[in-house]
Amino acid sequence: MHKLLPLMIVVAGCTSTPIGQPPPFTPLERTMERAAMINPGIVAPIETTALGPSSRASLWTGARSSLLGDRRALLRGDIMTVVIEIDDSAEISNSSDRSRSASQQAGAPQLIGLPQRIDPRLPEGASTSALVDLNSQSSSSGDGSVRRNEKLTLRVAVTITDVLPNGVLAILGQQEVRVNFELRELIVTGYVRPEDITRQNEITYDKIASARISYGGRGQITDMQQPRAGQQLLETILPF
Repeated sequence: MHKLLPLMIVVAGCTSTPIGQPPPFTPLERTMERAAMINPGIVAPIETTALGPSSRASLWTGARSSLLGDRRALLRGDIMTVVIEIDDSAEISNSSDRSRSASQQAGAPQLIGLPQRIDPRLPEGASTSALVDLNSQSSSSGDGSVRRNEKLTLRVAVTITDVLPNGVLAILGQQEVRVNFELRELIVTGYVRPEDITRQNEITYDKIASARISYGGRGQITDMQQPRAGQQLLETILPF
């Protein structure tokens, strides 16, 4: 039994989820969002007027904490909402057809009587009437089509992880939802302009530059849908 223990450990390591346990969440202490919130950017100074610093109790100040203040995410560590509504479809169809044939024949039935003298001396079935007879034929046909249809509607909160020198905001959002032994993961990253953020502190995915949207999961069901490690290794090594 002790000889089989190392093998069992190796087999258990081939799976992405622990045996008999649900897939673990990503620790919040290791996320870039938490790092951005702990070390925020430089806060804008308090607005002043001719009468002195603006009062926090006033309803008409431009401060972010006031009733009419701008609460859009602008600094490192701020949170906004990304609205993802993808409904794309594409269809491409190509076909090609090519055909070529050629035939050539050369003979010497009359050449000052030489074929008549040579034919009796040739093996049975051989003749000089058709010295060369060549035929060739080739054909090629191709047909291909691509059909794609994607639809995804999501809303996810993202955090500003960095403010670039030109004012563009780098965002990152991670969401994990676990149901029984299956964990659904949603990751959104990219760059946005502050002026594209709405007054509701939202931005649509089509205004995100270098957008990276990942929607997947990990767990027992996902493991069953993937080929085993040995099968993937054989498919990589085998040339056929």
